[in-house]
Amino acid sequence: MIGMLKKVLGDTSLRKLGKMEKMAHVIDGMADEMKALTDDELQAKTPEFKERLANGETLGDIMPEAFAVVREASTRILGLTPYYVQLIGAIALHEGNIAEMKTGEGKTLVATMPLYLNALSGKGAHLVTVNDYLASRDAKQLGLLYNFLGLSVGLNSAGLSPEEKRKAYAADITYGTNNEFGFDYLRDNMVIYKEEMVQRPLNYAIVDEVDSILIDEARTPLIISGNAEKSTDLYVRANQFARLLTEKQDYTVDLKTKSVQLTEEGMTKAENFFHIKNLYDYSNVLINHHVNEALKAHAIMHRDTDYVVQDGEIIIVDPFTGRLMQGRRYSEGLHQAIEAKEGLEIQSESKTLATITLQNYFRMYGKLAGMTGTAKTEEEEFQSIYNMDVIVIPTNKPVIRDDKPDLIYKTQKGKFKAVVDEISTLYHRGQPVLVGTVAVETSELISKMLKRHGIPHNVLNAKNHAREAEIIENAGQVGAVTIATNMAGRGTDIKLGEGVTKLGGLFILGTERHESRRIDNQLRGRSGRQGDPGISRFYLSLEDDLMRRFGSDRMKGMMERLGMDDDQPIESKIVSKSVEAAQKRVEGNNFDARKQLLKFDDVMRQQREIIYKQRMEVMESENLRPDIENMIKSVIDNLVHAHTPDHEVPEDWDLDGIIDYLNAKLFDEGVLSVKDLEGKDPEEMIEDLYEKAIARYDEKEESFTTERMREFERVVMLRTVDTKWMDHIDAMEQLREGIHLRAYGQVDPYRAYQIEGFKMFEEMVAGIGEETVNILMKAEIQEQPVQRERVANGLRVISGGMDDEPKKKQPIVSKMHVGRNDPCPCGSGKKYKNCHGK
Repeated sequence: MIGMLKKVLGDTSLRKLGKMEKMAHVIDGMADEMKALTDDELQAKTPEFKERLANGETLGDIMPEAFAVVREASTRILGLTPYYVQLIGAIALHEGNIAEMKTGEGKTLVATMPLYLNALSGKGAHLVTVNDYLASRDAKQLGLLYNFLGLSVGLNSAGLSPEEKRKAYAADITYGTNNEFGFDYLRDNMVIYKEEMVQRPLNYAIVDEVDSILIDEARTPLIISGNAEKSTDLYVRANQFARLLTEKQDYTVDLKTKSVQLTEEGMTKAENFFHIKNLYDYSNVLINHHVNEALKAHAIMHRDTDYVVQDGEIIIVDPFTGRLMQGRRYSEGLHQAIEAKEGLEIQSESKTLATITLQNYFRMYGKLAGMTGTAKTEEEEFQSIYNMDVIVIPTNKPVIRDDKPDLIYKTQKGKFKAVVDEISTLYHRGQPVLVGTVAVETSELISKMLKRHGIPHNVLNAKNHAREAEIIENAGQVGAVTIATNMAGRGTDIKLGEGVTKLGGLFILGTERHESRRIDNQLRGRSGRQGDPGISRFYLSLEDDLMRRFGSDRMKGMMERLGMDDDQPIESKIVSKSVEAAQKRVEGNNFDARKQLLKFDDVMRQQREIIYKQRMEVMESENLRPDIENMIKSVIDNLVHAHTPDHEVPEDWDLDGIIDYLNAKLFDEGVLSVKDLEGKDPEEMIEDLYEKAIARYDEKEESFTTERMREFERVVMLRTVDTKWMDHIDAMEQLREGIHLRAYGQVDPYRAYQIEGFKMFEEMVAGIGEETVNILMKAEIQEQPVQRERVANGLRVISGGMDDEPKKKQPIVSKMHVGRNDPCPCGSGKKYKNCHGK
């Protein structure tokens, strides 16, 4: 077996696979021993394993026996016995690798063994799926097995209350979607009481369809946002302007980079339309941004391909799965620009409260594993970003599917006519056919053509994914014709109907090459499962997006010179190789983009971890007084040194500035004067002022009582950290948007982002200290109980399924008394008596 795979696998994977095969033989050899056990004896193995782990054995020590126990229990409870090759897959998953297993090889059953083993530690094990249906199905079916062995199972689905989520995470094994796990992490770091958190520390996860989640969706950040009130008028005006423009004359579209640029003529029209002198003047940044988004909405974002309009809303279509992404919104104003284009109500922009990429979320797990049918082409990315090797697991039976060469047509019209003719032939033979399309509009076009031919069929696209599993399950029946976008139905087996094997199995008909070879392979892999026969073939045209992006003009000219008409295909290995080369180039570009994203996001990751750790310490601490004293010391220290620089003589020091600040921020007006500082060096000033501030703080604590003061400190620090962090996220996003322009000045944008981001973070931390000290020293608490409050309500997630937090009763907010000479809370910088205190 190893000899056959030597050409395909690298040395590392080969060595690992060899060791795993030996271990699988050991597990296989325990079958009779396990079979001889009664149900009670088999169930007693779970507490035995836990005890052995408590006595110092490792998960690796007990793995062979634990896997053998699950294998036997599966036979008894589910009626399914894992094959020898499935044992190899299970070992690969336990060791933190990606198991590449062909469609139909039983990945769902493979995961039960490593999940059981890692759950024995008591720290929890997660199974991450691409949609709620699969998570719910697997948790229910496999829960019977885990419950038999004495382990609990939780289902983490959208819409659960915090209490229900806490229970799901407390279970030994938890099933859920990638978005839900990620959003729960963000929400946990926004709670105001530790008891409100739902997740435990992230221990072990198996990611199903790992290529889809960790590669295709890796560049999409998870975002929790709140509403930000902004005028929608500019979106409407920018949309009106975009409608007046003509492509090539006023703007150009770059298909390779999917960007739009105004021409000189277009710039002039924009300046005339908006009555401005220079579109690129700093004061016109907002207009420029809105014009760009409006142009993108019109020239790049296509209805029924990139999005659909449903119930008066723009719903994004996932470009990788063809599913509707309810609740997700394009960022940076693009969503509002599309709403303006379609004449819909423009919803308010949102403010980011918390964000993380899937890459950085999953890298926080103590151990991460994944499984999919297609990962080898992206092995370099999995190794460099996630430190996971791709182990190609041998199939239980040889794959006998016939993958026919591509047929290339001159025009799309000729291609689609040939596609429908082929489907008609297959239908009348009774051979089932699964037609793969890249876009929603393609699936609908083929559907209309089939209706005209009177061929019954099912369409599975972003507009009809409610019956997804049912449609896919029946796609292998005699005479079935199923049209599906991309990878729709991943995770659901297609079983062949009676007599289909004799007809040649399921026919996979691809209507276009995807820019990723993995997704083409995923489509092919729907046929020929478990040694079944099958056929696959892609129908291409020189007008397809991928072909146009990488120069099909020369080939089109050659076909015309040869006198080939629209209906006449060519079957050329050279063309197929050039298509694959184009795919490799796109994959390389996408990998570079994801690596770049991760580099930049790592800057935010480091900052995020510091802030979240600080929040946790605030919630857990019984006494924040030492931290507050350090903040007071730091504020005074920075203040004094800023006003008494080393290069100035004492006579030139700005002592008035020190006194003005302290009287405004820490003490009541008039408490301090310049005389208190005269004749002292900076260190003496700091020591004296610090003593006075602590004495003032002691007085305040006496008036509040110690218990109330400790809670008030937590209330103020939590709110200040959250508010400053939200503003910092926005500031970092703005920095990142413009940082690439530094390259024109021979400056490395990433290095600049690192340096400036760190400086901004330090300023934010200093700002947290200043504001916390200011509020604690100046605020008065009324008689109401001191209660914590969230910085924002009505939260929503905008990069996954909609999951609004349940509306909660608002806490009573402690009112602050603002003195007439204090700075006005509106932020104007004036004293309260001269501003809102009039």
